[in-house]
Amino acid sequence: MCNYFNETSMIEKLISQSRTTEVAAASVRMITAFKTTVLNTDSHMDGIFTSLESDTTKLTKAINRSKAESQLEEKDELRDNKLRALYYLLQGFSHHPDQAIQTAAVAVLTVFDKYGLAITNDSYATESSLVNSLLDELADPELEPSITALSGCTELIADLQAAQVDFEKVGAAYEAEKGKDGTLESASAIKKQIIRTINDQLVVYLRAMLQVDETTYGGFSRTVAATIADNNEVVKKRRKKPEPAA
Repeated sequence: MCNYFNETSMIEKLISQSRTTEVAAASVRMITAFKTTVLNTDSHMDGIFTSLESDTTKLTKAINRSKAESQLEEKDELRDNKLRALYYLLQGFSHHPDQAIQTAAVAVLTVFDKYGLAITNDSYATESSLVNSLLDELADPELEPSITALSGCTELIADLQAAQVDFEKVGAAYEAEKGKDGTLESASAIKKQIIRTINDQLVVYLRAMLQVDETTYGGFSRTVAATIADNNEVVKKRRKKPEPAA
């Protein structure tokens, strides 16, 4: 069995290059283990874990918020691509040799040009409002014959509508996630605070207490040591992996 701390009680410290998700997982593991001990009678330890649990809750929320924000960016990019595809289709048909097709394309393009591709540079909220307005205008029954005359136009408008719906769903989830946490601290900042708490308070304290009362603190110290060792091993292995070719 691996000996996670030696006779001088030198428990490892958490590597600062650990990822936010790794730090969150390690912290949760320690908190869960602490709650199964009687060490909450130690006011200093209890204070450390009260702080650690609060910050870990914040980190989990920040990680979820980051995921939602990343998904929002992906949905916005997809929506922008659909807008561009529709614009380029209309532009191409506006130069079609068949006069009827050209006229139909110009009619639809005139509506599109009220908004233009510049809306892809607007804020999420502004772009959403403008895309919805564009879709409303394109749904005008008087414009339907022109849209139908252009091969692929109906499908691209439907794609844009679907992309807009997807964006708004993810946007709602993102706003809800933000609403759960008024602090809006970054995951990176919270991660650093947790690492400081673990390394500068918990590990330092456990090292000292192992010298004083190994019987009381030994079992939990081994759990903390194992948790940190497992995390650090993952980080070290990642460091050893060759960089991907450029």
